Amino acid sequence: MNKIPNRQAICDVLVEKANTDNDIVVLCSDSRGSASLADFVTAHPDQFIETGIAEQNIVSIAAGLAKCGKKPYVASPACFLSTRSMEQAKVDVAYSNTNVKLIGISGGISYGALGMTHHSSTDIATMGSIPNMRVYIPSDRLQTKKLFKCLLEDEKPAYIRVGRNPVEDLYKEENIEFELDRATLVHEGNDLTIVACGELVSAANNAAIELEKQGVYARVLDMYCVKPIDRLAIEKAAKETKGIITIEEHTYIGGLGAMVSQIVANTAPKKVINLALPDSPVVTGVSKEVFDYYGLNKEGIVKAAMELINDVR
Repeated sequence: MNKIPNRQAICDVLVEKANTDNDIVVLCSDSRGSASLADFVTAHPDQFIETGIAEQNIVSIAAGLAKCGKKPYVASPACFLSTRSMEQAKVDVAYSNTNVKLIGISGGISYGALGMTHHSSTDIATMGSIPNMRVYIPSDRLQTKKLFKCLLEDEKPAYIRVGRNPVEDLYKEENIEFELDRATLVHEGNDLTIVACGELVSAANNAAIELEKQGVYARVLDMYCVKPIDRLAIEKAAKETKGIITIEEHTYIGGLGAMVSQIVANTAPKKVINLALPDSPVVTGVSKEVFDYYGLNKEGIVKAAMELINDVR
């Protein structure tokens, strides 16, 4: 089992790149431990800024640095970065088109036991609604590394959400396929399609393996690029399979499922089942307990898949 969280993978990439690029600056809001930034602070103390608990200020400071030619990476809890800092993300980053990457750490329900105040179950909807703001939710540490190596090469705004705990490796280091803003095909299948993002891609893949034992062949798309979403992959899936299931660590309002449903309805109408968090405060518990409670797991996906297949037969 992998023991390296995605946040550590981000730090590793930034440390390596900062060895040869003095313009990279990492900022955090009293969250260097939560963001696994200790290695970066040790290696590049002059390229690190600690703002304290000031999420609005940190985004504006980063935008100012970007206007001076720096390449700022802001690491702050997703629950605060996607709500308290939304105006600054909208105006200082997206509208001003500054080269700022906003990293929402401990995203989704990573802070499960702390309740709704510390959940970021609406960040796809909020950050995704901002024009010129990209939204990425990588599925494992290997994809996270690939994503950040690409983001280091561009100058456009982006919001990236990662969880708190290590997740199982979905890919293999030697053969990971990755193209920026294109979904990754994780599992082949033509009966139905499962579209997932973040750590729930692993659950989707495990469900596809289980469904295959029951004679149902599911296609699994890793939609780490929530915005800009890979429309072509969704349209292709809608045309080639009998229906679509989406699963996400987010409320069903304005999230991945809503985006997929809009595309499917406009291109090749098929039944879409959205597995997501409810429009209410979620139950208290660690991530796995919350996922299991709401059916955001292998068993929940298999159940939804069999219902979908039975409905369309």
